[in-house]
Amino acid sequence: MNEQASSAGATRILVIDDSNTIRRSAEIFLKQGGHEVVLAEDGFDALSKLSDFRPDLVFCDILMPRLDGYQTCAIIKRNPQFSGVPVIMLSSKDGLFDKARGRMVGSQDYLTKPFTKDQLLQAVLVHRRSSDIEANP
Repeated sequence: MNEQASSAGATRILVIDDSNTIRRSAEIFLKQGGHEVVLAEDGFDALSKLSDFRPDLVFCDILMPRLDGYQTCAIIKRNPQFSGVPVIMLSSKDGLFDKARGRMVGSQDYLTKPFTKDQLLQAVLVHRRSSDIEANP
């Protein structure tokens, strides 16, 4: 995986989750996959880091204090600069309603926590490839 990531250039990933454990796990898994990672503990923190980091992909927890994942995703998608950046929602619930609501605010996918390293890296591979195809048809 490291060779693939380095040959294609590291994917810049923003991970938004109020759980320190989830943030750190995601950071370790993604860095092992050769990706560049920035962490945010809630939606407001994420929005302040978005412009500086300019991620290629965002993982966003649904249940967070102050600004939840749905609101955060909607704000990211409304910004013309970041509307094309894939957002993958993270949740400990695997409900149809949560998935549908995520799609309504513009998320591309949904990953149930706890996730494995393979699930996380596979999601990056799939969504990085699809955003590359959209950018260069």
